[in-house]
Amino acid sequence: MSDLDYLILIVLAALVAFVPRVVPLLYFSKRQIPEWFNEWMKYIPVALFTALIAKDVFVTANYTYNSKNLTEILSTILVFIVAAKTKSMGITVVVGLVAIIAFAALF
Repeated sequence: MSDLDYLILIVLAALVAFVPRVVPLLYFSKRQIPEWFNEWMKYIPVALFTALIAKDVFVTANYTYNSKNLTEILSTILVFIVAAKTKSMGITVVVGLVAIIAFAALF
């Protein structure tokens, strides 16, 4: 590839990264977002976080399902209980780390 090809590739990659961020911003800057949409969007971070956690707990590095991760499964259950009761990110993270270390030592 020539230098011009690399330059074109970099510019196109920048556009692909930039346009999906700017177009909604420009579109919604002049419009009122419906209340139902704002209410629905509150659940997106929870759904994404849950998907990331479930992937890390149940899927191995070679993308196969693994139900033998007893340490991770027990730690996840404990962390969900602590998070629901305390609603404190700091306490939840500390309990999660301690649970992983303790369960790894036990199993």
